[in-house]
Amino acid sequence: MKDTLAMRPRERHEREEAVGEWRVRLVSYRMGLEFVCTADNVDPAANIARASGTSREEVEAKAMALARERLSRTRVRPA
Repeated sequence: MKDTLAMRPRERHEREEAVGEWRVRLVSYRMGLEFVCTADNVDPAANIARASGTSREEVEAKAMALARERLSRTRVRPA
């Protein structure tokens, strides 16, 4: 029972940022001894990037950099 409690997400933090014309949601949390962060585009909430590391700042920066790089390669067609 103790092992399952140790692996629950803790210290959850969520924020949104603009990257070009997209809204990106970063969700970070502590899982055991490390932090995990996922980046998704707000609508339709598809995962763009994931990162893990030792601090919240580190994983959010990694995920955001990867999201920026991937979104910069996305072709946008005129409506």
